[in-house]
Amino acid sequence: MPPDQQTDAAAPRRPRLTPPIADVRRAVRTALPTGSDAARDPLLLVALSGGADSLALAAAAAFEAPRAGWRAGAVIVDHGLQPGSAEVAAAAATTARELGLDPVLVRRVEVASAGSPSSGGPEASARDARYAALDAAAVETGAALVLLGHTLDDQAETVLLGLARGSGAASLSGMPARTGRYARPLLGIRRATTRQACLDAGLAPWDDPHNLDPAYARVRVRERVLPVLEAELGPGIAEALARTAEHLREDEAAFAEQIEEFIEEICEPAEAGIAISVGALAANPAALRQRIIRHVVGSEFGVSLSRAQTLEVARLVTDWHGQGPIDLPGGVLATRAGRHIVLSTTGSTEILPHDH
Repeated sequence: MPPDQQTDAAAPRRPRLTPPIADVRRAVRTALPTGSDAARDPLLLVALSGGADSLALAAAAAFEAPRAGWRAGAVIVDHGLQPGSAEVAAAAATTARELGLDPVLVRRVEVASAGSPSSGGPEASARDARYAALDAAAVETGAALVLLGHTLDDQAETVLLGLARGSGAASLSGMPARTGRYARPLLGIRRATTRQACLDAGLAPWDDPHNLDPAYARVRVRERVLPVLEAELGPGIAEALARTAEHLREDEAAFAEQIEEFIEEICEPAEAGIAISVGALAANPAALRQRIIRHVVGSEFGVSLSRAQTLEVARLVTDWHGQGPIDLPGGVLATRAGRHIVLSTTGSTEILPHDH
């Protein structure tokens, strides 16, 4: 075989450009920092499962990354949750190398076989193990960016699940396009588009049987709830839910910025905790007052409050009649002490001197 033909044979495949392939590539291109925004010779990793979403993402990254001055690799996480998972991971790694991705890492993780409903169960355990493996791979390789294959459909499902939990705007805001080293370029792309992009590129995606198991709430939303909403309310439900998430993320970001500035003025240190001015809380609307309480508890103690718990703390401001301390998760106590709400892990209400 002539040398030029050998070179062509070894080169990564270049499929005919179709609208689905172009859409996925454009989404990836938009997500990649270029020029002065990117470090010298930066590396990105695609979190690749072998499914249609991550496979379309990997193919697009292999094409777009060099054009934006990036190197592109992949990391495949084998959760070991079903027979043949090692073979699936190996096949995904082979495809990644054929696409021209380098390095290609395969990581086997141990997932807790069970989990309590309050902790999210085995689904949450698998997610935690996966992100730990992705973090470790990024540190090992020095990757500046990890691309995740979540689509518009995933976003819509996340919003509906958040709505069912009744956990407020933060949950309904869904998944952000960028969090630290993680980016989700496909949040504006439908799942049907990623599958068609794979077919157009001659790629054979793997279909995870867990994605059809009705034991998982997300699968029930995908296979039953969303189709019913589409049938009864008309098409475009998924897009509308994704738009809702985008609006709420903008609102949440604005509130968070305001609260960060505000709490510097209304909070003081307390023994084993922090004290919030009752007067400042009372002077603000309920929405802001409750956000401040959730924010302070979350940032100070790493505890996420439910709405019911938040309202109980707020009543120390709005309906104070001498009630005792309120027990919160993580061993945190909320106590009314004169002109302050004291949040602590010891029950002490001593306000410490604070140098403004």
